[in-house]
Amino acid sequence: MTALDPFVPLARVAYFSMEMALRSEIPTYAGGLGVLAGDTLRAAADLEIPMVGVTLISHQGYFRQAIDAQGAQVEEPDPWNPERWMERLDAKIAVHIEGRKVWVQTWLYVLRGGAGFQNPILMLDTDLEENSPLDRDLTHYLYGKDDAYRLKQEVVLGIGGVRILQALGFDIHAYHLNEGHSALLALELLRRSERPPRDVSPGDSIYDVTQVRELCLFTTHTPVGAGHDQFGYDLVWRTLDDFVDLQELKHLAGKDALNMTQLAMSLSNYVNGVARSHAETSNHMFPGYHVHTVTNGVHGPTWTSPAFARLFDRYVPPWRHEPELMVRADRIPDTEVWQAHVQAKQDLVNTLQERTGAALDIEQPLFGFARRMAAYKRPNLLFSDLARLRAIAAKHPFSIVLAGKAHPRDSAGRGLIQLLHDVIASLRGDINVVFVPNYDMDISRKLVSGADVWLNTPLPPMEASGTSGMKAAFNGVLNLSVLDGWWLEGCIDGVTGWAVGDHGRDGLGPDSDAGALYDLLENTVLPLYYDDRAAWTAMMKQAIAKNAYYFNSHRMMRRYASEAYIR
Repeated sequence: MTALDPFVPLARVAYFSMEMALRSEIPTYAGGLGVLAGDTLRAAADLEIPMVGVTLISHQGYFRQAIDAQGAQVEEPDPWNPERWMERLDAKIAVHIEGRKVWVQTWLYVLRGGAGFQNPILMLDTDLEENSPLDRDLTHYLYGKDDAYRLKQEVVLGIGGVRILQALGFDIHAYHLNEGHSALLALELLRRSERPPRDVSPGDSIYDVTQVRELCLFTTHTPVGAGHDQFGYDLVWRTLDDFVDLQELKHLAGKDALNMTQLAMSLSNYVNGVARSHAETSNHMFPGYHVHTVTNGVHGPTWTSPAFARLFDRYVPPWRHEPELMVRADRIPDTEVWQAHVQAKQDLVNTLQERTGAALDIEQPLFGFARRMAAYKRPNLLFSDLARLRAIAAKHPFSIVLAGKAHPRDSAGRGLIQLLHDVIASLRGDINVVFVPNYDMDISRKLVSGADVWLNTPLPPMEASGTSGMKAAFNGVLNLSVLDGWWLEGCIDGVTGWAVGDHGRDGLGPDSDAGALYDLLENTVLPLYYDDRAAWTAMMKQAIAKNAYYFNSHRMMRRYASEAYIR
C-alpha cells in the first residue's frame, strides 16, 4: 500500500493554482491568491468534498523579505525542506518544452479537515537528475524571472498537472482553474479530444471543445487588464511547438497574444469572479462571456485567534463547520468579547516587540494594514497629509502596523515600501508606526486578530475581492475601508465598520479618499474608541454576526459544489 492509495478511488475535483498557502513553513505562496487557494482546500476537507490540489513545489519559495538601512526591500531566497512535510511519489511524466523532454515528479501533502477527512495536494517538481540545469530550475522560484520562465512554469503546472493526475490513477470529473496560470491544462484536455479527420466537417474544429468545457471551471481574480498573463505567439510557438493547432489557439486565446484568462474562459463551462463588483467588471472586460459571482470567503478556524475560538466554541459550538451560525454571536456577553480581543491584541503587541523591537501601548487603538504592496492598494493613502495625521494623533493617540511584500519586478511597489519607511522615520515621536518584514501566514493571524481597526484603501475598481478584512471580522476587528471588492457587500456603515468615501466603484481619486479617511478618524472612529467602549464592542459583535457568518470559505465552497462541481 502506498501513501496515495486512500485517495485514488474517489472521483475528485482537481484544483489547480500556481500558489497555495498551506502553512507558513511551506512558502509556496506570494499573497492573497495563494491564501485563498489554501482556504479553499481547507474548507473542502472540512466539508468532505473530494478534491486534489495541484501546484508547484517552489523550492526557493517566493522570497524572504528584509529591509535595509535605507528602508528598501531586499529579496533573499526562502528555501525549505519538502521532506519535513510531505512524501515524494515515484510516478514521473514528461512535458515537451522547446523541443526537449522535461521530466516532472510530484510530492504528496495530506490536508486533514476538521472532522478527519483528508485531501491530497500534489506539488510538481522538475528538480530531477534527468533534466538539464535549466529545466531543474523551473520549479524553484514562485513567479520568478522573465516571461519565458513563467510560460515554462505554466506548462509544467497545466500540462504536467493533468498528466501526473492521469499517471497516478485519479478519476477527475472537474478541473477548477484558480486564475489563468493553469489555463494550459485546458489545452492538454483539448489535445486529447482531437477527433479523427473523418469525423470533422469542413470549417469545424478538429477538437471536441464542448467536451473540454464540460470538464473545466475557471475563477478569475484580476479586474485589471495588465494583470492577466499574456504571451506572444512567437514565444508560445517556441515553447510548445505544434502542441495544438495555432489558428484554433488564436481563436480561443486571442488573435495577437495568448491571453491566459481568455483561454480559460473559452474552455470553461462555468466562469466566476470573486465579488459582485468584480464579476460586473469582468463581464465588461470580456464581452461575450458570462461571469458568475461567487464572493470569496476565508477559513474561520485558520484565521480566528485562540481567544475568540474558545469564545465561539462556548457560545456557538458548531461554528467551525457551520459558520452561518455566527449570526448568533451578538448574544455573546460584551465583557467576554472585549477580554478575548485584549488577549489577541496583547499577543500581537508581544510578537511585534519580539520581531521589531517596537513597544506599543496596548491602551491605544491599533490600525492594521497588511497586504501585497502594489500601487493600486495605496498603502500611502493614510499618510497623504502628515500634519493633519499628527494633529489627529495629538488629540487621540493611536498606533499603526504595516506589512507586505512587493514583487521584485514591481518598482512602484518597492518604492512604496521605501516611502513608508521614510514616513515611519518622519512620524517618530508623534505616532508609533511599525513595519513588520517578511509578512507570512503566522504574522497575518496575529495582525487580523490583534488590530482594533483594519484598513484597506484600494483604488476602485481594482480590488477584485480582498480577504484580509474578512479574516479581521472573525475576530471582531472593525473594517475601515474604501468601497471596493467584498466591502461593497459587507459594509453596513456604522454597524460592521465604516466606508471611506461614498463614491462606490467610481473613485474620486486619492485626495478625496484621504480627506474622507481623515474625517472618519478624527470625528467618528477614534472618539468612539475612547469615549464609548460599549458602542465599540457592540460593533465588534455585529462585525462577527453580519460579516463572519457569510464571508467564509464554507459558504463559498458550498456555492462552488452546488453550482459548478455538480452539473
